[in-house]
Amino acid sequence: MESRLADPSIRTPRKPRPAMTTIRMTMAQALIRFLANQFTERDGEERPFFGGCFGIFGHGNVAGVGQALQEHPEFPYYQARNEQAMVHAAAGFAKMNNRLRAMACTSSIGPGATNMITAAAGATINRLPVLLLPGDFFARRNVAPVLQQLEQPYAQDLSVNDCFKPVSKYWDRISRPDQLLTSLPEALRVLTSPVETGTVTLALPQDVQTEAMDYPESFFRRRVWHVPRPRPETVQLEKAIAWLRQSRRPLIIAGGGVIYSQATDALATLIEATGIPVGVTQAGKAALPSDHPQAVGAVGVTGTPGANRLARECDLVIGIGTRYTDFTTASQTGFQSPDVRFINLNIGPFDSHKLAGLSLAADARAGLEALVQGMGGWTIEAAYRQEIAAHRAEWEAETNRLFNLGHGPPVSQSEIIGAVNSAAGPHDVVVCAAGSLPGDLHKLWRVTDPQGYHLEYGYSCMGYEIAGGIGVKLADPSREVYVMVGDASYLMMSSEIVTSIQEALKLTIVVIDNHGFSSISGLSESIGSQGFGTHYRYRDPATGQLDGRLLPIDFAANAKSLGALALQATDIPSLEEALAEAKQADRTAVIVIEADLDRRVGGYESWWDVPVAEVSQDPLVVEARKLYEAARKDERHF
Repeated sequence: MESRLADPSIRTPRKPRPAMTTIRMTMAQALIRFLANQFTERDGEERPFFGGCFGIFGHGNVAGVGQALQEHPEFPYYQARNEQAMVHAAAGFAKMNNRLRAMACTSSIGPGATNMITAAAGATINRLPVLLLPGDFFARRNVAPVLQQLEQPYAQDLSVNDCFKPVSKYWDRISRPDQLLTSLPEALRVLTSPVETGTVTLALPQDVQTEAMDYPESFFRRRVWHVPRPRPETVQLEKAIAWLRQSRRPLIIAGGGVIYSQATDALATLIEATGIPVGVTQAGKAALPSDHPQAVGAVGVTGTPGANRLARECDLVIGIGTRYTDFTTASQTGFQSPDVRFINLNIGPFDSHKLAGLSLAADARAGLEALVQGMGGWTIEAAYRQEIAAHRAEWEAETNRLFNLGHGPPVSQSEIIGAVNSAAGPHDVVVCAAGSLPGDLHKLWRVTDPQGYHLEYGYSCMGYEIAGGIGVKLADPSREVYVMVGDASYLMMSSEIVTSIQEALKLTIVVIDNHGFSSISGLSESIGSQGFGTHYRYRDPATGQLDGRLLPIDFAANAKSLGALALQATDIPSLEEALAEAKQADRTAVIVIEADLDRRVGGYESWWDVPVAEVSQDPLVVEARKLYEAARKDERHF
């Protein structure tokens, strides 16, 4: 039979393809143009993904990314004073936008780049999208080592930017202009993913930033990234509903995922139908208004007595959007019922499987809506409702007492929180991150708005507060933003006050001066070390230690020199006057008030595992070790 195989020598001519339209531009110009055309969509609402770019220029990015930003004014550039701070501001912006928007941050090679590493870790730990664009060494290498270049004798492809790898969710080095075509879509995939998001780092060799190529015009078309709401798997959902119906003392722990997924209304629907009480993590503090009948307040190390008693005795924990840090679980001592079980509703499987829990890997809102449908008619018992109400009344009275101690001067920190809480409107935002303030705010701050409580406590990074406040204000200029910061944290990064003045992003910054590191001072005392190295004092020649006179630091003068309205308060009435003046001000105001270091808000029904020296000549340390060993016996493995 004659073969019908085609004769390879005979070729059918193909129709000519239309010429691909290209645009010749530098790698940096293509980068910025691509970023400006990225959008996200959830629930049918679209928004530009990037709000612009924070940056500080040096020889590693001024001729590349800097020139491109100048050429694209539709992609706003914001000038920062510290590279770490600008990443904090980007994280604050992303958090305030429920991770549906983000900022880029560009720096030069070397110290500018490495300054961003601390804040990059914070963004990844807090699961917040930020895009870092640090300059890098010359890809062509012939002029190496360039200024600020790290050299290693065993490799020529390493730079300080390799240090970003452990703290990034996606990392790449763009060593050729055409690599943008494959790297940028992957970067956006990670940034817009509610499961994988965090810091994305694209190291940009400074010569490659300025190199041009013909980019496909299609690369710059508007692209909308859909942010999904996956529902729970049916079998696991049915099992979770069965567990809930069997429980007698269930407790919900609401984390940041409730807020990011805009699930606060769905949470309220579930608990109003069932009566289940809700304890909140730092990130989930605003998941319910503080005055909701089922809100029992903060849970864990910085928790309220009622929430921690309920956690200790509950038979079922429903964790929603929480990653169960040691502060939430009280170092695994918080749940003591021998038969306690966990249902974990979390969009990330990594978190939904924690504590050997029943995994509901799903969007918080979609998962809550599914639970509402399955729980029809079931409620907690009347006795449990009465117990919840009693715990709420007890804490309401304790909060009022702490807000009205009449202590000092110097006043107590709890009274300062009470005054600021009263001055803030229901739409306003409090921002904090580190020291003793987050614990007190977690317990005491009364919040009504899901965006009204902005704490960076995944990393608890000193210096976040003012920079984070800028990100919050940039995300929603309609809100008054109250930055509460201790003196030690203020000294680490007060420079961003200048950025707030430059961009007319008004903040009210309350600096609490307690002459040192208040939180660690208290912790040091608890382990028998008597506050060593935690006070702002001169070195005493007689002792050789830092236990001399207090350092005379004029925080108000510092703030005034940076362009802020500087106000000083000495007691609660003068603080209230200063807060009223700040509200009427047309620029950032800094209010300084001294607090009594020794007048602290105590812990309630909780413990935190901080190891104490096993051997010491100090009897206070020996006694603290005994208490530590006894407390550790309550730690559980799930």
